[in-house]
Amino acid sequence: MASAKRSPKRLKYSTPRFTKEGEFVSIEVDPSGADSWKLEPVIELLKQGAVGVIPTDTVYAIVCDCKNHSAVERLRRIKKIESSKPLSILCRSLRDIDTYTMGFPRGDGHGHANVFRAVKQCLPGPYTFILTASKELPKQCVGYGTTSVKYASRKNVGVRISDDAVCQAILQSMDAPLICTSVKGPKENEWMIDPTIIGDIYGPEGLDFLVDGGVRVAEPSTIVDMTGPYPKVIREGKGPILPWMVVEEEDESSLRQDLIASGT
Repeated sequence: MASAKRSPKRLKYSTPRFTKEGEFVSIEVDPSGADSWKLEPVIELLKQGAVGVIPTDTVYAIVCDCKNHSAVERLRRIKKIESSKPLSILCRSLRDIDTYTMGFPRGDGHGHANVFRAVKQCLPGPYTFILTASKELPKQCVGYGTTSVKYASRKNVGVRISDDAVCQAILQSMDAPLICTSVKGPKENEWMIDPTIIGDIYGPEGLDFLVDGGVRVAEPSTIVDMTGPYPKVIREGKGPILPWMVVEEEDESSLRQDLIASGT
């Protein structure tokens, strides 16, 4: 895919939506992150409220600034996700997880295991951990920019620390985590892994940019729910299921489907 450059100054932020002037931006980068300097325009766009696609250590993700309600609204519209459905966050480090969630279970001496040490061995890596949200996590906004706007605190949130050089280079330059949702095709459990196809399909839907890090493998993250009495595997993916994780029978509840839909 041909690279394109555009000055961030040509983009304007307006309420309630991000208004862009110019064409969809595609930037091709080395998956190793060796030419991460190319990402500077993308980082500026994200800070201004843009919505775009970036690679992770699993599949591609549609992302935006987690603190920008207008951007989150646009992401939902592009991906056709209902406002009530949860979205995960891509974090820069364990410090972000400590800030925006109540953290991982550390044991209490009453039979509840300290899994924090085990979790640290998994991150960065291909896992999404569902944790109890803290007050620092931006509230979920419905109807942003309208007279009927509503805000609600989130009880839980999926967190990821991606082991991908390009993804990390972008995150390290941001002031907060990125809201993320996997790039999927029209069929259930169909992952879009070719950036050229992603650009062709989602570009016209309103994306502002795409970071092309090459074709990925169709393996999403392994989702583990840490909000209950034990670490429960919600979806098996790229991350190996470890001895301290519990796998139960298939649960078709709406909560499980929501969590799977939001993970990358």
